[in-house]
Amino acid sequence: MFRLLTAASASLLLLAACQQQPAASLERTESAAAPETTEAPGPGELAPAFTLVDAEGQQRSLADFHGKTVVLEWTNEGCPFVKKHYTGAMQALQREATADGVVWLTIISSAPGTQGFVEGEEAQAWKAKHKAAFTHLLLDPTGEVGKRYDAKTTPDMRIIDPEGRLIYVGGIDDRPTNKVEDLNGANNFVRAGLADAKAGRPVQTAYAAPYGCAIKYPETVEG
Repeated sequence: MFRLLTAASASLLLLAACQQQPAASLERTESAAAPETTEAPGPGELAPAFTLVDAEGQQRSLADFHGKTVVLEWTNEGCPFVKKHYTGAMQALQREATADGVVWLTIISSAPGTQGFVEGEEAQAWKAKHKAAFTHLLLDPTGEVGKRYDAKTTPDMRIIDPEGRLIYVGGIDDRPTNKVEDLNGANNFVRAGLADAKAGRPVQTAYAAPYGCAIKYPETVEG
């Protein structure tokens, strides 16, 4: 069974990035200890089923999109790593993917009272505010779906093939920083994976260590 995080890879994530440090002070990412996980669905395995409510209050199930390629993107607008990608790169990738018929589901697993949490009108305005091009913004305030996928960071990415199997799991690219200039020349694993899938090839890079801010699951809320 595939394991998303080994003791070695866990040391590569930067969880401090979403605390009080300014983005400009961060260079290469290193992980603080993430919550211990056991088994998690990896490349080649079936993507866990889920149903979430979107920003408009409509229920959306993964099963609704069977037969289509689906991208899952975990996000948190307050995270400096997310801000780096949302200077235009993430939106461009969303536009490319959805123009090719890909369903792009952006998921917010931030708990109420934590960084990135949105609801109501703020959630409805999220797409316009960020000039995003995802298909749906899904709200996961209990963190149930994020944990089902063992999503650790923002961003954290998945590609699901039309048969419902994971073909990519992990970080968005090979430049684990929050510096916008590092977008230039980065190998975007999601773009490459979608290109491989469209061409009928096995995805060359099916897993990469995720990086970014720790997802703000409910247990992170201070009592």
